[in-house]
Amino acid sequence: MTPPAASLPPLFADWFASRGWSPRRHQLEMIAAADAGSHALLVAPTGGGKTLAGFLPSLIDLAERGPRPPHGPGSGIHTIYVSPLKALTTDVERNLMTPIREIGLNIHVESRTGDTKQSKKQRQRDNPPDILLTTPEQLALFCAWGGARAYFADLKCIVLDEVHAIWSGKRGDLLNLGLARLQSFSPGLRRVALSATIDDPKLIAEWLGPAGAEVAMVKGDPGATPVIDVLVSEGRVPWAGHTGQHAIPEVYEAIKRSGLSLIFVNTRWQCEFVFQQLWAINDENLPIGLHHGSLAAEQRRKVEAAMARGDLRAVVCTSTLDLGIDWGDVDLVIQMAAPKGSSRLVQRIGRANHRLDEPSRALMVPASRFELLECQAAREAVADNAFDWEPHHIGTLDTLAQHVMGVACSEPFDLDALHAEVTSCAPYRGLTYEAFEEVVDFVATGGYALRTYDRFARIVRTPEGRWTVRNQLVAQRHRMNVGAIVAAGTLNVKVASRRRGGASKQLIGGRKVGEAEEWYFEQLTPGDTFVFAGQVWAFQGINGMDALVTHATDKDPKIPSWGGSQFPLGTSLAARVRAMVQDRDHWRVLPVDVQEWLELQDQRSLIPDADSLLIETFPRGSRQFLVAYPFEGRLAHSTLCMLLTRRLDRLGVGPLGFVVTDYSLAIWAIKPMDGLDWDALFQPDMLGDDLEAWLEESFMMKRTFRNCALVSGLIERRQPGAEKTGRQVTFSTDLIYDVLRRHQPDHLLLRTARSDAASGLLDVARLGQLLARIAGHIRHAPLERPSPFCVPVLVQIGRERVGGDAAEMILEASAADLIAEVMDDAPPGLRGAA
Repeated sequence: MTPPAASLPPLFADWFASRGWSPRRHQLEMIAAADAGSHALLVAPTGGGKTLAGFLPSLIDLAERGPRPPHGPGSGIHTIYVSPLKALTTDVERNLMTPIREIGLNIHVESRTGDTKQSKKQRQRDNPPDILLTTPEQLALFCAWGGARAYFADLKCIVLDEVHAIWSGKRGDLLNLGLARLQSFSPGLRRVALSATIDDPKLIAEWLGPAGAEVAMVKGDPGATPVIDVLVSEGRVPWAGHTGQHAIPEVYEAIKRSGLSLIFVNTRWQCEFVFQQLWAINDENLPIGLHHGSLAAEQRRKVEAAMARGDLRAVVCTSTLDLGIDWGDVDLVIQMAAPKGSSRLVQRIGRANHRLDEPSRALMVPASRFELLECQAAREAVADNAFDWEPHHIGTLDTLAQHVMGVACSEPFDLDALHAEVTSCAPYRGLTYEAFEEVVDFVATGGYALRTYDRFARIVRTPEGRWTVRNQLVAQRHRMNVGAIVAAGTLNVKVASRRRGGASKQLIGGRKVGEAEEWYFEQLTPGDTFVFAGQVWAFQGINGMDALVTHATDKDPKIPSWGGSQFPLGTSLAARVRAMVQDRDHWRVLPVDVQEWLELQDQRSLIPDADSLLIETFPRGSRQFLVAYPFEGRLAHSTLCMLLTRRLDRLGVGPLGFVVTDYSLAIWAIKPMDGLDWDALFQPDMLGDDLEAWLEESFMMKRTFRNCALVSGLIERRQPGAEKTGRQVTFSTDLIYDVLRRHQPDHLLLRTARSDAASGLLDVARLGQLLARIAGHIRHAPLERPSPFCVPVLVQIGRERVGGDAAEMILEASAADLIAEVMDDAPPGLRGAA
């Protein structure tokens, strides 16, 4: 349902006119939806005034309300705004104050994130603002407050910005449960969601609204078509790579020609790497900043403030800046390496100009030839307004357990009433009463295998038959651990100094530089150097939760790999890449050297079809190789390799190792693999017994169980006056995992961990779709030497051990050597492919 357009009240119409603006159609339709009391989903391009459209109904309502009464009805929070990023709440607060100040509205706006000082948080409890800007984690904390029902009784609207980034997964589950809780506090609450990149609006609308409620869907007019260029450095595209280092000089020249440039990368270590590379050639001393999630909040805020003032020429950043943020006059967006999804690319491009009627300008820098194909596919997807496909998601039980605990901390709850509330949430609409009872029992006892341990009894029954928190200490510990984001154990990176006084030479932590994963520092020895926060540091040691460092001048520092793996290649973008490779007419839009690379592949081997799987086998040195091209992303490829190597081991082939990229996989073995039954090897039944056996043997289940235990609250990392290290958490969860495996193998957390591993770390659903797609459609090309397509994956071969009877193999081959091998005897007309 699309609501009819409303009109602006005179006060607001005058403000629009004073700025030379006219309200956009979707802004008026959002006002009409509010007038009708409807929940609403707005999908509109970046720069189209989405955020203002979400707030306008609240601003109008608050303006008409007049002065807020100091106590009683109408004195509480009117609107909550939820953003997936802390930086976005800061940006929105700054931008929202502009119309409030210029119109002269008596509206009190404040933000609340994990970085907000405790004194300010307490003041907000005592004197709530009219509009509160916050994050999903803070919303979960609200639901665990004592007195939350009275505090939020006046709540009229909740606005979810960039909803595509938070609706799916455990963070979205917890947020949706929080929406239902707030709805119970204020039954007339309106839910509003905003996004620029949704492939299936009906799916999000179903997630947004309570069961049976209609959600008005408002769609904005399309904006100016963005100008997206692909940088082909010196007319050549590298065969392999993932950083785009080869193009750094040309990226620097693009920065010099532009105003403010945002340089996006996909991981935090790439962020540090690119920043260092740019500074190494920054002869003109351009002000270039750095922004990623491991930096200290103070440093991030300094960079954000400098951007807003226009003091910077470029910022190298990760996804911390790619959602909805309007940082002044951004002239150019540069994407280093492929974006991995069209929706992400659209978000990042939208940072440039940030105005609907002017085209955004972007430059993609592919790191390899396969990435060039992906960049071209992403550019065409943006032109077609095609976004990444949305996965279907069912609510997880560990997240529900955390919410149940939060409700009990807020007030005693009735089992039937809470079940009805939970099943009003889209992720949990299929939750049976028996499954819900099992979750409540888990929160109350830990499950029957753990019920003898008093520490796991977190809620108790009242004489009236309701459930409530066991005591205030348990409630305090819960509130310290809310949220569904489980990061690797981190240490504070602090500049070391000598303890003052006495003869002690002990180092202590001083200024905080940021945070980095605990496992990284465990493999360093004192004196080792690494790059962090744009500087080179020397590691000195670990003191409690602090990694102590000093400034270093080492010219060859180590680069930490923070933040887990890279973004997975999106399913819809992967399909576009497969179709492009198959379509020879499509090759004409590609650079000449890439076209010749494809033609040489066709001569030496085969070109993969979109709906089949190409497998190449060949000898190299003393080993035998199998290389396949599923184009389904690293996660699915890694899982496929783990399962294939188990089968190859049983066949006596002697698999030695494997490596993967987003586009291909390579397995090497002792014996030739040319004569294998490919259809049998790739049978989908590998997702049955082989998968189960591998999960039983691997450490992956323990790692996934650890995360589930933290989300559910079974194990609490932060406690009053103390915080467990990652090692302590792992030790605790490993013990519980072993107990449950022996005594309660069907425990709720074990089932959840298995499901998480399948959907997240293993990407089993995507692998299942791949195996179904290629069944009976496998093409085998036996070769005498590697094909052109092999080079990017072969240069990554390292020390991956896969088990079995075969020994570990180390293959060191440079890209230059491989290319020379591939190009040997190439036809003269295709030698340009090198």
